[in-house]
Order: sequence, then structure tokens, then C-alpha cells
Amino acid sequence: MGSKGSTNSRTNGNRPGPGEAKPIAIYHEHPDWFRPLFAELDRRGVPWVRIDASQHQYDIATREPEYALLFNRMSPSAWLRGNGHGIFYTLNYLAHLEELGVRVVNGLRAFTMETSKALQLDLLESLGLPYPRARVINHPSQALVAAEYIGFPLVVKPNIGGSGAGIRRFNNLAELHAAIEEGSIDLGIDRTGLVQDFVPARGGAIVRVEVLGGKFLYAIRIELSGEGYNLCPADICQTTQGEELARAACPVDAPKTGLKVEGYTPPREVIEAVERIMEVAGIEVGGVEYIVDDRDGRLLYYDINALSNFVADAPRVVGFDPFARLADFLIEEASYEPLEKSLVAEAR
Repeated sequence: MGSKGSTNSRTNGNRPGPGEAKPIAIYHEHPDWFRPLFAELDRRGVPWVRIDASQHQYDIATREPEYALLFNRMSPSAWLRGNGHGIFYTLNYLAHLEELGVRVVNGLRAFTMETSKALQLDLLESLGLPYPRARVINHPSQALVAAEYIGFPLVVKPNIGGSGAGIRRFNNLAELHAAIEEGSIDLGIDRTGLVQDFVPARGGAIVRVEVLGGKFLYAIRIELSGEGYNLCPADICQTTQGEELARAACPVDAPKTGLKVEGYTPPREVIEAVERIMEVAGIEVGGVEYIVDDRDGRLLYYDINALSNFVADAPRVVGFDPFARLADFLIEEASYEPLEKSLVAEAR
């Protein structure tokens, strides 16, 4: 199993024995988000291991791949949990794995896009898709110049975000100038940020479209609370009818966001646009968020995510368990023998 490449990197999964098939590796940093996936892999009895992206090492000289497939679940919000070092490390590790010919789901191209909101907007521009007007800056002082182009209200956000971290709204020049003077604008760990038009959401909601294998899986409409920018699907605690949702992917004591969610079917042209975005970005499992500008009715894409922990209590919200389908996808991509039909049917 190549212990040189992964010292202190794994916790238990279904570890293969000597001579057995190479395992599926789940490379992640968040302690809770992917528990439903682990349970699904256990149900199927396939060999799999967890890799702790916050404490890891690999040996350049080891050229024999350890894994049948590696699923990259590293989060750009890791810096909020003291694990920001793992973000830049992951770029190197994914490049190493791909050089060895390991099948990586959400590989280097996807994670590069995940960790740069500037690159995301470049991608949208190249595809001719609408997005909130923005300027990219590398110092808080540059927000004043950018504001002349953007106008107010506007938001300043870190290039490497995650869970709405560091996003601030400014309603006028005086507010922005004061924040710059007091040094309270944080551009995040790569010291790069976006100054972007603040878009009032029509109906007070945004839509997140999820893909699996690069193809449409489901969409949800999220009613905004107006209290922050964390739209983590697994953190949403109510349906739009006010019914409590079971959040199996988050800690029991996770704070409730007040957000409400419902299943939603976007227009066909939106689904096609999202699939095209993901194809170009190299993202096989993830989501794209869009908003309808209440000022003029324009649909604007604003966030591309290579990490998706799926909506809480998905069977109630969208009618099926996406983790079961994700497990099927990973098993198929790892080229394992087909499972018994009865087991797959039960899992779905």
C-alpha cells in the first residue's frame, strides 16, 4: 500500500487485504460533511480509505499508484478551520497523482477553479455567460478604484472563499473608505479579492444546480435570510414550508442558518449552461449558483463549486439520496465489478 506516500494520512475505511483490489480514496479535510458517503461505501463493501488532507505527505519517488481512484473533497474553506496550508498543498498532490495516472475525480483543473473566484469569472466570460460585474484586486486600497467602475452597493470577497467567508457589503464610499483605513478588509490567504456588484435577489432567493459526472443531478432554490453569505446546502435547516430537516452531514450542534430550501427545476438552457461550465472547469461533482437580479430580471451566474456536500435531508427535498448515486458513480469510475442489482436498488 505504499506507506511512504501516506504516513499519518488515513483513518479507517474498508481497507483491502493483501492481493485485493486497490481502494477508493476519499481525500478530505472537513470532519463531518462526508459521513453519508462513507456509510454508502460501507454498505457496498468496496475497499476504501480516508485521507486527511490537513496532515499528509507523499513520496515523489513512489511511482506505483496506491488507489483505484481518488475523490478530491478538499474544501477552500479549510483556512477557516486552521487548515489553509492544505489548500496549496493539494494542488501539488493532485498534480502528482495525475502524473502517475491515478483516476482523480475533481482533479487539478477542477480544484484550481474551485480556489479562484477570479478564474471562475474568467470562465463565465469566455463562455459568454452573464455574471455580476466585478474587478479583481490584490490590495484593499484598490477597492476604491474598483468602486468607481462597480458603483454601490457592492461586495468585497476573498478570491479563495468557502462558506461565505470574508464577504462584506458596502453601501457607499464612506463605508468602504473607513474599512480600508482601519484595515478591516480581509482578502484571504492568497491576498487577492473581488470587488463585485451587489445583486438584490428577486424573490429573496438563489438557485444552486448540482451535477454528478458532469451531468445535471438536481437543483434547489434557497431562500436567503439576509444575515450572511453562507449557503452551505448541508447547513440549511428548513424546507420552504418551515419543516425541520435532518442534517446528517453536519455536526449535531452546528448553528442553524435560518435558510429555507426546496427542490427546483431550472430552465433547460440553465441546465445546459451549467453542464458546459462544469465540462470546461473539469468539475465532475459540484454545483453552480445563480441569482436573478431584481432590478432588471437578468439571470447571473456567480459561483462555481467543485465541492458539494449535497442538500440536507435530500430525499425529502429532491426525492432521492444523492450520496447513494455518488457512491455508484465512484464505484463505476474505479472499474470495480458491478454490484448485485438488489444492493444497488436498495441503496437508491
